[in-house]
Amino acid sequence: MEQIKQAVTASHSLLECSDGQIVRVLTDAADTLLARQSEVLEANANDLARMDPDDPKYDRLKLTEKRLEGMAGDMKQVASLPSPVGRILHEETRPNGMRLKKIAVPFGVIGIIYEARPNVTFDVFSLCLKSGNACLLKGGSDAHESNRMLAGIIREVLQKHGMNPDVCTLLPPGREATAALLQAEGSVDLVIPRGSSALIKYVRDHARVPVIETGAGICHTYFDRDGDREKGRDIVYNAKTRRVSVCNALDCLIVHRDRLADLPFLCSKLSGKQVTLHADEPALTALSGHYPQELLLPAVPESFGTEFLDYKMSIRTVSSLDEALQHIARYSSKHSESIVSESAEAVRRFERQVDAACVYANVSTAFSDGAQFGFGAEIGISTQKLHARGPMALPELTTYKYVIEGEGQIREN
Repeated sequence: MEQIKQAVTASHSLLECSDGQIVRVLTDAADTLLARQSEVLEANANDLARMDPDDPKYDRLKLTEKRLEGMAGDMKQVASLPSPVGRILHEETRPNGMRLKKIAVPFGVIGIIYEARPNVTFDVFSLCLKSGNACLLKGGSDAHESNRMLAGIIREVLQKHGMNPDVCTLLPPGREATAALLQAEGSVDLVIPRGSSALIKYVRDHARVPVIETGAGICHTYFDRDGDREKGRDIVYNAKTRRVSVCNALDCLIVHRDRLADLPFLCSKLSGKQVTLHADEPALTALSGHYPQELLLPAVPESFGTEFLDYKMSIRTVSSLDEALQHIARYSSKHSESIVSESAEAVRRFERQVDAACVYANVSTAFSDGAQFGFGAEIGISTQKLHARGPMALPELTTYKYVIEGEGQIREN
């Protein structure tokens, strides 16, 4: 595709841009977003009109004045952070006098494939530009008008500041563009999918360029025998209901058998949000008569290992921490897992043995977010182990090269 070639050319121009120029562009883009919020909201309303409000993606797609303010604020925070480019990661002088430096450098061109989340357009651009990368944005058709308006604002600001607008390129929403991006070996340095497990699997199976997997979150909270029930109730409610359509939302509550009497209390606030509980037999018995019957269903095998993205949650009863750890190991997507316990030993074992990008103790999984970690924004939450893990921000959007200097040294053997 010609657009991919143009992005590659534009990425070369970024090597000459100062951090001051980049800060000015990001600040101006954030201000322009707020100045033109009525246009953005109108474009977003057109996208929303084509989607069923009961679709879990609807909340992801929806933009509001408050969300636009958050997007602009995140962009300004990214602008204020130190540039990750040029950091010296290691340096030493070898015995022969050769001076060796390991230096952080941009990837070059990063492609992002994402679904109905137009805020990703601004997040990705800010992080890519600050880290010296051109970005190829491949949004879904559900959000195309919103994405086109946001990318248009970005490109106008880039041009205004004398920068090549192709450093931020929105590709067409069709499958052809996806295929071209995934096959752009030698042009695109990295592709990051953000969305459902189906999207991530498709990208992984069809890409000929490097991929970092992000997004799919099957998140658990384990309420231990020594858990504080007040903390547990608030953590479960927040993790499940803050935003059900995001990857850090709670999908399964694991409860120690000795604390089944506290289960109605732990779930008491969920009924106000009409959360349907898919409970195993001991949990179902404990909740019967204490939770709206129409919202109580017996768990089936498919209730576990499911990312609901909806007002639904499964409940599993266990007899020990070991059993809880086994359940998480079997069903986790390695995104975010939490324990509620006042036992230092239980917390220590949980933190050590749970294999996930983010492991919490007495904290809601809703905090798995680059902005909440102080990164300004995130390009996604990596659930794999190579190169990056957890919320990916500026440092993760760089690779490195070695620079070696000397005075004519040659290798004798």
